[in-house]
Amino acid sequence: MASANILNLDDSNFDSQINKGATPVLVDFWAPWCGPCRMIAPVLDKIADATAGKAAVAKVNVDEAPGVASRFRVSSIPTLLFFKNGEVQGQVVGLQSEADLMARLNALM
Repeated sequence: MASANILNLDDSNFDSQINKGATPVLVDFWAPWCGPCRMIAPVLDKIADATAGKAAVAKVNVDEAPGVASRFRVSSIPTLLFFKNGEVQGQVVGLQSEADLMARLNALM
């Protein structure tokens, strides 16, 4: 079951959510038809629960938010972008371990 701590972002609310202060945000660019995206989803749920209040985890469905996806030049999914103060601080593409993603997020907190 998906974590209640995950934000769902799209072209209309992306900027307002990402630019909300200094809280780091891990954004997963994904699509329902993407196998690796479905495989990383439980890892992101765990991270969202573990970092609630200190960081945020968000998902952008590239099929429903093509504007945001193209703005960040997302060409392969899953693409994970790390934001702080509204600016991209890092990017990884493809499946990643929970430990690696947590380490990257912790470095921004």
